[in-house]
Amino acid sequence: MTETPAARAAALRQGGDRGKHQSAPQAAALREGGDRDEKGSIALYVHWPYCARICPYCDFNVVRDRGRTQEQAELAQAILNDLEAQAALVGPRALASIFFGGGTPSLMPPDAVAAVTARARALFPPSGDIEISLEANPTDAEAGRYAALAQAGINRLSMGVQSFDDAALKFLGRDHSAAEARRAIALAAQAFPRLSIDLIYARPGQGVADWTAELTTALDLGFEHVSPYQLTIEGTTAFGRAVARGAWSPPDEDLAAALYEATQATLEAAGFEAYEVSNHARDVAARSSHNLHVWRGGDYLGLGPGAHGRLTLDEGRVATVAARRIGDYVAGVAAGSPWAEREVLESQDADEERVLLGLRTVEGVPLALLQRLGLSAVEGRLADLLTDGFLSLKDGRVAATATGRPLLDAVLKSLLV
Repeated sequence: MTETPAARAAALRQGGDRGKHQSAPQAAALREGGDRDEKGSIALYVHWPYCARICPYCDFNVVRDRGRTQEQAELAQAILNDLEAQAALVGPRALASIFFGGGTPSLMPPDAVAAVTARARALFPPSGDIEISLEANPTDAEAGRYAALAQAGINRLSMGVQSFDDAALKFLGRDHSAAEARRAIALAAQAFPRLSIDLIYARPGQGVADWTAELTTALDLGFEHVSPYQLTIEGTTAFGRAVARGAWSPPDEDLAAALYEATQATLEAAGFEAYEVSNHARDVAARSSHNLHVWRGGDYLGLGPGAHGRLTLDEGRVATVAARRIGDYVAGVAAGSPWAEREVLESQDADEERVLLGLRTVEGVPLALLQRLGLSAVEGRLADLLTDGFLSLKDGRVAATATGRPLLDAVLKSLLV
């Protein structure tokens, strides 16, 4: 089946730390005309779709966690079976990273998490230490599971705090309070060597000073990685419906731009680098290696309902999307057909996807990749964007500038018309 544009957009968000939901790993040699060569390694994205409640801004593939014990056990086994089947398909690889996303994977039974990590290591022996990330909500109940999740192999926790303001948390439909978040962060710091925090800005009524204070709180709490996401209104969500009927409005463009600039200034002053549009790290070691693997065009298996994958096979670059409904996914795995969509990408589509992902990062993409798409640094669209200061060219790589990054969607649209 053919992957739809909407599905492909979702795949670009799914790499790891949510851009909201977005989301990236180890460098290797540059391959001719492409990006960093991750073909010899493979990452895993594991989607656990259950949530205690559905956030009003979320458009991910999620369901309410309402006593679905048997269903969850069946899903956990199906994920393991799917892992086995896809491992046989792709052949020997080195494991690059694992990312448990959702949904709320901190609700996943720790023994199920341990089973996935152990089987992945056995099927794809890593060449060294690897990053194994899991997204978590900072409620008291979930924080009580952190030690068990660490024992299961998780070494990096991505915490969906979203705000340190109780009124904002209530507006965002979150299950935790600011005090709970602080308690959970303290427990997480004891259990995991690496911590990342998600925060949402451009909320109604939020000012620059308020937002700067929240960022400063996150820094004071010791996070090495910060993922600030501008609140995006999707039409299919509760927020989308509320905005459509005029219940409230998001901040105007000028305020949103001021909040973005405050984000960059506050984090840069604290020594953080915006190594990707929505991800800031204290140093190179603090970057998300899973997300980098995806943004560099590396292969990854998508496991779980609605999970996207990218595989380099003999037939070419293959995009996969698992069945979205839990029952359909479990039945599909049992029948040997877990994917609702499978497409061998045309070479131009695969190259354009690498550009879309790569220009989100400070690494950018090789000029040779853009030349393969018929673009020139001397004349035409690419040359114009370089001249106007939206893109830069250095050492054979093209990257978005500080001017171009806030306008990246428009830059990409202009580049890849």
